[in-house]
Amino acid sequence: MADRDLLQEPLWLRICVIGAAVLAMALLVLMPLLMVLAAAFGDGFSAWFAALREPDALAALKLTLFTTAIVVPINAVFGVFAAWAIVRFEFRGKRVLLALIDLPFAVSPVVAGLCLVLLFGSQGWFAEALSAYGIKVLFAKPGIVLATLFITFPFVVRELIPLMQQQGAEEELAARSLGASAWTMFRRVTLPNIQWGLLYGVLLCSARAMGEFGAVSVVSGHVRGLTNTLPLHIEILYNEYDSVGAFAAASLLSGLALVTLALKFWLESRHGDDLADTHRRH
Repeated sequence: MADRDLLQEPLWLRICVIGAAVLAMALLVLMPLLMVLAAAFGDGFSAWFAALREPDALAALKLTLFTTAIVVPINAVFGVFAAWAIVRFEFRGKRVLLALIDLPFAVSPVVAGLCLVLLFGSQGWFAEALSAYGIKVLFAKPGIVLATLFITFPFVVRELIPLMQQQGAEEELAARSLGASAWTMFRRVTLPNIQWGLLYGVLLCSARAMGEFGAVSVVSGHVRGLTNTLPLHIEILYNEYDSVGAFAAASLLSGLALVTLALKFWLESRHGDDLADTHRRH
């Protein structure tokens, strides 16, 4: 308590700092979002609903959800085992692996899309092999999935690494000493300890996957009704001066993000104490 009192700043300073943070978030985040919603429903609910019932809009929504449904489970599995390997084992090249995991954070999404073009394009490294088997990656769903997968790789693993480091390996060692197999130890000890951190990472990964634009824009080909995700569909409608359709699709994408945010808030409010208790035990 005494340490907290020493760190307590004057009331006027706290008010200024908190007020500046709230004002910045209101101007940069909340206000633009409210303006999008106002523009989406400016012509009424019927116009908003009609814009979303367009075949191209429905196809874009289905492709966005399809891509997210593939990318998120892959990232969840990769994130769990990559974090487990990095935290629990020492091996040559560990720092290189960590750097590679962080690479999507540093590389522009457009550059990531261009890398896929160099690999899978008509003049790419795998062009002949893909052509021989009749497999199309670019300007098709596989390219969109790969681009989104590249961009979202770090989210789950980077959420789990600090959590597993803080928890330590005592419970896992105890389970192995009692005769548990590696799979039993992972299923009964490791996974329950990281389940809420894993879910948190999955929510972040889902939000990023649904909103990805740059890398997908390079590899999709912008084929309406076939390879346009929701962000690409919004861009096309906006460039065609279809403001009603563009803002309606934007509001839908924002709604999906808000659902993710609501789940994140629920997770933190309901299980934040459980996470804190787990950290204290270790």
